[in-house]
Amino acid sequence: MLALGVAAQAAGTLVVSAPALLIPHLLRQGMPFASAGLFAAAPTIGLVLTLIAWGAVTDRVGERVVIAGGLALTTLTVVAAWASAGDPLLLGLAFLTAGMTSASTNAASGRVVVGWFPKERRGLAMGIRQMSQPLGVTLAAVTVPLLTETHGVRSALVLPFVLCAVLTALCAVGITDPPRPARAAPATVGATANPYRASGFLWRVHLVSVLLVVPQFTLSTYGLVWLVGLGWSTPAAGLLVGASQFVGAVGRILVGAWSDRAGSRVGPLRLVAVAAAVVMGVLALVDVTHWAAGAVFLVVATSVTVADNGLAYTSVAEAAGPSWSGRALGAQNTGQFLAASAVGPGVGALVGVFGFAAAFAVVAALPLLALPVVPRTDRSHD
Repeated sequence: MLALGVAAQAAGTLVVSAPALLIPHLLRQGMPFASAGLFAAAPTIGLVLTLIAWGAVTDRVGERVVIAGGLALTTLTVVAAWASAGDPLLLGLAFLTAGMTSASTNAASGRVVVGWFPKERRGLAMGIRQMSQPLGVTLAAVTVPLLTETHGVRSALVLPFVLCAVLTALCAVGITDPPRPARAAPATVGATANPYRASGFLWRVHLVSVLLVVPQFTLSTYGLVWLVGLGWSTPAAGLLVGASQFVGAVGRILVGAWSDRAGSRVGPLRLVAVAAAVVMGVLALVDVTHWAAGAVFLVVATSVTVADNGLAYTSVAEAAGPSWSGRALGAQNTGQFLAASAVGPGVGALVGVFGFAAAFAVVAALPLLALPVVPRTDRSHD
Protein backbone atom coordinates (compact mmCIF):
# COMPACT_ATOMS: atom_id res chain seq x y z
CA MET A 1 0.00 0.00 0.00
CA LEU A 2 2.84 2.36 0.90
CA ALA A 3 4.76 1.70 -2.31
CA LEU A 4 1.72 2.22 -4.51
CA GLY A 5 0.75 5.36 -2.62
CA VAL A 6 4.25 6.82 -3.10
CA ALA A 7 4.37 5.88 -6.78
CA ALA A 8 0.90 7.25 -7.53
CA GLN A 9 1.62 10.57 -5.82
CA ALA A 10 5.03 10.83 -7.51
CA ALA A 11 3.48 10.32 -10.94
CA GLY A 12 0.92 13.04 -10.31
CA THR A 13 3.64 15.36 -9.00
CA LEU A 14 5.73 14.73 -12.12
CA VAL A 15 2.86 16.02 -14.24
CA VAL A 16 2.10 19.13 -12.19
CA SER A 17 5.80 20.02 -11.75
CA ALA A 18 6.49 20.16 -15.48
CA PRO A 19 5.18 23.73 -16.14
CA ALA A 20 7.60 25.35 -13.67
CA LEU A 21 10.49 23.63 -15.43
CA LEU A 22 9.32 25.03 -18.76
CA ILE A 23 9.85 28.63 -17.53
CA PRO A 24 13.31 29.07 -19.16
CA HIS A 25 11.83 27.83 -22.44
CA LEU A 26 8.91 30.26 -22.17
CA LEU A 27 11.15 33.18 -21.25
CA ARG A 28 13.27 32.54 -24.34
CA GLN A 29 10.07 32.74 -26.38
CA GLY A 30 9.40 36.22 -24.99
CA MET A 31 6.87 35.47 -22.27
CA PRO A 32 7.03 38.00 -19.36
CA PHE A 33 8.31 36.72 -16.01
CA ALA A 34 4.99 37.13 -14.17
CA SER A 35 3.08 35.42 -17.03
CA ALA A 36 5.48 32.49 -16.96
CA GLY A 37 4.90 32.27 -13.23
CA LEU A 38 1.14 32.15 -13.78
CA PHE A 39 1.64 29.38 -16.34
CA ALA A 40 3.69 27.44 -13.78
CA ALA A 41 0.89 27.91 -11.22
CA ALA A 42 -1.81 26.44 -13.49
CA PRO A 43 -1.66 22.89 -12.03
CA THR A 44 -1.75 24.11 -8.43
CA ILE A 45 -4.81 26.23 -9.24
CA GLY A 46 -6.42 23.07 -10.57
CA LEU A 47 -5.48 21.20 -7.40
CA VAL A 48 -7.14 23.88 -5.28
CA LEU A 49 -10.40 23.57 -7.21
CA THR A 50 -10.87 19.85 -6.56
CA LEU A 51 -8.91 18.70 -3.50
CA ILE A 52 -11.75 18.92 -0.98
CA ALA A 53 -14.14 17.28 -3.44
CA TRP A 54 -11.72 14.39 -3.99
CA GLY A 55 -11.36 14.08 -0.20
CA ALA A 56 -15.12 13.86 0.24
CA VAL A 57 -15.34 11.22 -2.48
CA THR A 58 -12.56 9.26 -0.76
CA ASP A 59 -14.46 9.35 2.54
CA ARG A 60 -17.48 7.94 0.74
CA VAL A 61 -16.16 5.38 -1.79
CA GLY A 62 -12.64 4.54 -0.62
CA GLU A 63 -9.05 5.06 -1.68
CA ARG A 64 -8.58 2.53 -4.47
CA VAL A 65 -11.30 3.92 -6.75
CA VAL A 66 -10.17 7.52 -6.23
CA ILE A 67 -6.46 6.90 -6.82
CA ALA A 68 -6.86 4.64 -9.86
CA GLY A 69 -9.67 6.72 -11.36
CA GLY A 70 -7.81 9.99 -10.82
CA LEU A 71 -4.65 8.63 -12.42
CA ALA A 72 -6.66 7.48 -15.44
CA LEU A 73 -8.05 11.00 -15.86
CA THR A 74 -4.57 12.49 -15.39
CA THR A 75 -3.29 10.26 -18.18
CA LEU A 76 -5.89 11.78 -20.49
CA THR A 77 -4.87 15.32 -19.53
CA VAL A 78 -1.24 14.53 -20.43
CA VAL A 79 -2.47 13.46 -23.87
CA ALA A 80 -4.29 16.80 -24.15
CA ALA A 81 -1.10 18.64 -23.14
CA TRP A 82 0.88 16.75 -25.78
CA ALA A 83 -1.68 17.70 -28.44
CA SER A 84 -1.62 21.41 -27.46
CA ALA A 85 2.13 21.77 -26.89
CA GLY A 86 2.46 24.44 -29.59
CA ASP A 87 -0.04 26.84 -27.97
CA PRO A 88 0.95 28.18 -24.51
CA LEU A 89 -2.66 29.07 -23.63
CA LEU A 90 -4.05 25.62 -24.47
CA LEU A 91 -1.05 23.96 -22.85
CA GLY A 92 -1.69 25.94 -19.67
CA LEU A 93 -5.34 24.88 -19.69
CA ALA A 94 -4.30 21.24 -20.10
CA PHE A 95 -2.02 21.56 -17.08
CA LEU A 96 -4.81 23.26 -15.13
CA THR A 97 -6.97 20.19 -15.82
CA ALA A 98 -4.09 17.91 -14.89
CA GLY A 99 -3.96 19.58 -11.49
CA MET A 100 -7.69 19.01 -11.04
CA THR A 101 -7.41 15.28 -11.78
CA SER A 102 -4.11 14.57 -10.01
CA ALA A 103 -5.57 16.00 -6.80
CA SER A 104 -7.11 12.57 -6.34
CA THR A 105 -3.78 11.05 -5.34
CA ASN A 106 -3.09 13.91 -2.92
CA ALA A 107 -6.40 13.35 -1.19
CA ALA A 108 -6.41 9.54 -1.05
CA SER A 109 -2.84 8.22 -0.90
CA GLY A 110 -2.23 9.70 2.54
CA ARG A 111 -5.34 7.96 3.87
CA VAL A 112 -3.96 4.61 2.72
CA VAL A 113 -0.89 5.14 4.87
CA VAL A 114 -2.78 6.45 7.90
CA GLY A 115 -5.23 3.55 7.64
CA TRP A 116 -2.70 0.74 7.37
CA PHE A 117 0.02 1.89 9.83
CA PRO A 118 -0.26 2.15 13.64
CA LYS A 119 0.44 5.48 15.29
CA GLU A 120 3.90 4.53 16.58
CA ARG A 121 5.10 3.85 13.01
CA ARG A 122 2.94 6.35 11.18
CA GLY A 123 5.40 9.25 11.21
CA LEU A 124 8.04 7.17 9.45
CA ALA A 125 5.50 5.70 7.03
CA MET A 126 4.07 9.13 6.24
CA GLY A 127 7.60 10.49 5.80
CA ILE A 128 8.17 7.80 3.17
CA ARG A 129 4.83 8.63 1.56
CA GLN A 130 5.73 12.32 1.56
CA MET A 131 8.88 11.44 -0.40
CA SER A 132 6.57 11.23 -3.38
CA GLN A 133 6.37 14.98 -3.91
CA PRO A 134 10.13 15.68 -4.03
CA LEU A 135 10.69 12.45 -5.96
CA GLY A 136 8.16 13.59 -8.57
CA VAL A 137 9.86 16.99 -8.77
CA THR A 138 13.25 15.25 -9.02
CA LEU A 139 12.10 13.14 -11.93
CA ALA A 140 10.64 16.20 -13.63
CA ALA A 141 13.78 18.28 -13.00
CA VAL A 142 16.15 15.76 -14.56
CA THR A 143 13.98 15.09 -17.62
CA VAL A 144 11.78 18.07 -18.54
CA PRO A 145 14.44 20.81 -19.04
CA LEU A 146 16.81 18.51 -20.94
CA LEU A 147 14.18 16.95 -23.19
CA THR A 148 12.49 20.29 -23.85
CA GLU A 149 15.76 21.90 -24.86
CA THR A 150 16.88 19.01 -27.08
CA HIS A 151 13.65 17.59 -28.53
CA GLY A 152 10.81 19.98 -27.67
CA VAL A 153 7.96 20.07 -25.16
CA ARG A 154 6.17 16.99 -26.50
CA SER A 155 9.12 14.71 -25.77
CA ALA A 156 9.07 15.81 -22.13
CA LEU A 157 5.47 14.57 -21.78
CA VAL A 158 6.11 10.98 -22.83
CA LEU A 159 7.38 9.80 -19.43
CA PRO A 160 4.48 11.37 -17.47
CA PHE A 161 2.04 9.65 -19.81
CA VAL A 162 3.68 6.23 -19.44
CA LEU A 163 3.96 6.42 -15.65
CA CYS A 164 0.38 7.58 -15.14
CA ALA A 165 -0.99 4.91 -17.46
CA VAL A 166 0.99 2.08 -15.85
CA LEU A 167 0.18 3.16 -12.31
CA THR A 168 -3.50 3.43 -13.14
CA ALA A 169 -3.51 -0.33 -13.74
CA LEU A 170 -1.24 -1.18 -10.80
CA CYS A 171 -3.28 0.84 -8.30
CA ALA A 172 -6.58 -0.54 -9.58
CA VAL A 173 -5.32 -4.06 -8.94
CA GLY A 174 -2.99 -3.62 -5.97
CA ILE A 175 -4.56 -1.13 -3.56
CA THR A 176 -6.81 -2.41 -0.81
CA ASP A 177 -8.81 0.14 1.15
CA PRO A 178 -7.86 0.19 4.86
CA PRO A 179 -10.52 -0.82 7.39
CA ARG A 180 -12.59 1.94 8.88
CA PRO A 181 -15.12 1.99 11.73
CA ALA A 182 -18.80 1.57 10.89
CA ARG A 183 -20.64 4.88 11.09
CA ALA A 184 -23.62 3.29 12.82
CA ALA A 185 -21.63 1.84 15.73
CA PRO A 186 -22.24 3.74 19.00
CA ALA A 187 -18.53 3.59 19.89
CA THR A 188 -17.68 5.66 16.86
CA VAL A 189 -19.98 8.61 17.55
CA GLY A 190 -17.06 10.71 18.77
CA ALA A 191 -14.97 9.67 15.77
CA THR A 192 -17.63 10.82 13.30
CA ALA A 193 -18.20 14.25 14.90
CA ASN A 194 -16.93 17.27 13.01
CA PRO A 195 -13.36 17.83 14.35
CA TYR A 196 -13.35 21.44 13.15
CA ARG A 197 -16.03 22.27 15.72
CA ALA A 198 -14.25 20.55 18.61
CA SER A 199 -11.19 22.84 18.69
CA GLY A 200 -9.03 25.14 16.60
CA PHE A 201 -6.25 22.57 16.25
CA LEU A 202 -6.88 21.69 12.59
CA TRP A 203 -7.34 25.32 11.59
CA ARG A 204 -4.00 26.21 13.17
CA VAL A 205 -2.14 23.38 11.44
CA HIS A 206 -3.72 24.39 8.12
CA LEU A 207 -2.55 27.98 8.56
CA VAL A 208 0.96 26.93 9.56
CA SER A 209 1.18 24.74 6.47
CA VAL A 210 0.02 27.58 4.22
CA LEU A 211 2.83 29.79 5.50
CA LEU A 212 5.49 27.06 5.32
CA VAL A 213 4.60 25.92 1.81
CA VAL A 214 5.61 29.27 0.28
CA PRO A 215 9.37 28.72 0.72
CA GLN A 216 9.03 25.19 -0.64
CA PHE A 217 7.25 26.25 -3.83
CA THR A 218 9.45 29.30 -4.25
CA LEU A 219 12.46 26.99 -4.61
CA SER A 220 10.74 24.30 -6.68
CA THR A 221 9.37 26.97 -9.05
CA TYR A 222 12.31 29.35 -9.30
CA GLY A 223 15.33 27.37 -8.14
CA LEU A 224 16.10 26.39 -11.73
CA VAL A 225 15.72 29.98 -12.95
CA TRP A 226 17.93 31.26 -10.12
CA LEU A 227 20.72 28.84 -11.03
CA VAL A 228 20.50 29.75 -14.72
CA GLY A 229 20.86 33.39 -13.69
CA LEU A 230 24.02 32.44 -11.81
CA GLY A 231 25.48 31.07 -15.03
CA TRP A 232 24.39 27.43 -14.96
CA SER A 233 23.18 25.74 -18.13
CA THR A 234 19.52 24.71 -18.06
CA PRO A 235 20.18 20.91 -18.12
CA ALA A 236 22.85 21.19 -15.38
CA ALA A 237 20.57 23.36 -13.25
CA GLY A 238 17.79 20.81 -13.71
CA LEU A 239 20.06 18.03 -12.48
CA LEU A 240 20.99 20.03 -9.38
CA VAL A 241 17.36 20.87 -8.64
CA GLY A 242 16.56 17.17 -9.01
CA ALA A 243 19.38 16.22 -6.64
CA SER A 244 18.20 18.75 -4.06
CA GLN A 245 14.66 17.40 -4.23
CA PHE A 246 15.95 13.86 -3.73
CA VAL A 247 17.88 14.95 -0.65
CA GLY A 248 14.69 16.58 0.57
CA ALA A 249 12.82 13.31 0.06
CA VAL A 250 15.28 11.51 2.32
CA GLY A 251 14.94 14.34 4.83
CA ARG A 252 11.19 13.77 5.03
CA ILE A 253 11.77 10.17 6.08
CA LEU A 254 14.22 11.22 8.79
CA VAL A 255 11.88 13.91 10.11
CA GLY A 256 8.99 11.42 10.17
CA ALA A 257 11.08 8.92 12.14
CA TRP A 258 12.12 11.74 14.47
CA SER A 259 8.48 12.57 15.19
CA ASP A 260 7.75 8.90 16.00
CA ARG A 261 10.65 8.78 18.43
CA ALA A 262 9.70 12.12 19.99
CA GLY A 263 6.04 11.11 20.24
CA SER A 264 5.03 14.46 18.77
CA ARG A 265 4.32 16.04 15.38
CA VAL A 266 4.00 19.68 16.42
CA GLY A 267 7.29 19.87 18.34
CA PRO A 268 9.44 18.98 15.32
CA LEU A 269 7.16 21.14 13.14
CA ARG A 270 8.07 24.19 15.23
CA LEU A 271 11.81 23.55 14.79
CA VAL A 272 11.42 23.03 11.04
CA ALA A 273 9.71 26.43 10.79
CA VAL A 274 12.71 28.10 12.43
CA ALA A 275 15.10 26.29 10.10
CA ALA A 276 13.07 27.31 7.03
CA ALA A 277 13.32 31.00 7.96
CA VAL A 278 17.08 30.67 8.44
CA VAL A 279 17.82 28.92 5.13
CA MET A 280 15.71 31.36 3.07
CA GLY A 281 17.52 34.26 4.72
CA VAL A 282 20.85 32.62 3.86
CA LEU A 283 19.78 32.25 0.23
CA ALA A 284 18.97 35.97 0.09
CA LEU A 285 22.47 36.67 1.41
CA VAL A 286 24.00 34.28 -1.12
CA ASP A 287 22.27 36.09 -3.96
CA VAL A 288 23.59 39.46 -2.78
CA THR A 289 27.16 38.30 -2.19
CA HIS A 290 27.36 35.85 -5.14
CA TRP A 291 28.99 33.19 -3.01
CA ALA A 292 30.48 30.40 -5.10
CA ALA A 293 28.76 27.77 -2.94
CA GLY A 294 25.27 28.91 -3.95
CA ALA A 295 24.40 25.46 -5.26
CA VAL A 296 25.19 23.88 -1.89
CA PHE A 297 22.94 26.34 -0.09
CA LEU A 298 20.12 25.65 -2.56
CA VAL A 299 20.33 21.92 -1.79
CA VAL A 300 20.23 22.59 1.95
CA ALA A 301 17.37 25.09 1.65
CA THR A 302 15.31 22.76 -0.53
CA SER A 303 15.78 19.91 1.94
CA VAL A 304 14.69 22.02 4.90
CA THR A 305 11.68 23.67 3.26
CA VAL A 306 10.06 20.36 2.28
CA ALA A 307 10.51 18.78 5.72
CA ASP A 308 7.32 20.10 7.31
CA ASN A 309 4.81 18.49 4.96
CA GLY A 310 4.81 14.99 6.43
CA LEU A 311 4.59 16.28 10.00
CA ALA A 312 1.58 18.50 9.30
CA TYR A 313 -0.10 15.93 7.07
CA THR A 314 0.16 13.19 9.69
CA SER A 315 -0.99 15.55 12.43
CA VAL A 316 -4.10 16.51 10.44
CA ALA A 317 -5.00 12.89 9.70
CA GLU A 318 -4.58 11.84 13.33
CA ALA A 319 -6.59 14.78 14.67
CA ALA A 320 -9.42 14.38 12.13
CA GLY A 321 -9.93 10.65 12.64
CA PRO A 322 -10.81 8.01 10.03
CA SER A 323 -14.26 9.38 9.23
CA TRP A 324 -13.05 12.89 8.51
CA SER A 325 -9.46 12.47 7.35
CA GLY A 326 -10.30 12.56 3.63
CA ARG A 327 -11.97 15.95 3.89
CA ALA A 328 -9.44 17.26 6.40
CA LEU A 329 -6.50 16.23 4.22
CA GLY A 330 -8.28 17.76 1.24
CA ALA A 331 -8.63 21.01 3.17
CA GLN A 332 -4.99 20.77 4.23
CA ASN A 333 -3.78 20.44 0.67
CA THR A 334 -6.24 23.05 -0.59
CA GLY A 335 -4.77 25.68 1.70
CA GLN A 336 -1.25 24.74 0.71
CA PHE A 337 -1.97 24.83 -2.99
CA LEU A 338 -3.83 28.13 -2.71
CA ALA A 339 -0.61 29.58 -1.36
CA ALA A 340 1.42 27.68 -3.94
CA SER A 341 -0.76 29.08 -6.73
CA ALA A 342 0.17 32.58 -5.61
CA VAL A 343 3.89 31.76 -5.53
CA GLY A 344 4.29 31.61 -9.32
CA PRO A 345 2.94 35.05 -10.23
CA GLY A 346 3.58 36.65 -6.82
CA VAL A 347 7.21 35.69 -6.31
CA GLY A 348 7.73 36.08 -10.06
CA ALA A 349 6.59 39.70 -9.83
CA LEU A 350 8.88 40.28 -6.83
CA VAL A 351 11.84 38.83 -8.69
CA GLY A 352 11.04 40.82 -11.82
CA VAL A 353 10.96 44.12 -9.91
CA PHE A 354 13.35 43.69 -6.97
CA GLY A 355 15.44 40.61 -7.78
CA PHE A 356 15.89 37.24 -6.10
CA ALA A 357 17.54 38.52 -2.89
CA ALA A 358 14.53 40.64 -1.95
CA ALA A 359 12.10 37.88 -2.92
CA PHE A 360 13.94 35.32 -0.77
CA ALA A 361 14.02 37.77 2.16
CA VAL A 362 10.26 38.32 1.98
CA VAL A 363 9.64 34.58 1.83
CA ALA A 364 11.94 34.04 4.84
CA ALA A 365 9.56 36.09 7.00
CA LEU A 366 6.63 33.70 6.52
CA PRO A 367 7.97 30.77 8.60
CA LEU A 368 8.58 33.24 11.43
CA LEU A 369 4.91 34.25 11.25
CA ALA A 370 4.00 30.56 11.48
CA LEU A 371 5.83 29.97 14.78
CA PRO A 372 3.21 31.36 17.21
CA VAL A 373 0.45 29.55 15.31
CA VAL A 374 1.90 26.03 15.74
CA PRO A 375 -0.23 24.21 18.37
CA ARG A 376 1.48 23.48 21.68
CA THR A 377 0.30 19.86 21.92
CA ASP A 378 -0.81 17.12 19.57
CA ARG A 379 -4.34 15.78 19.13
CA SER A 380 -5.16 12.25 18.00
CA HIS A 381 -8.06 9.80 17.73
CA ASP A 382 -5.69 6.87 18.41
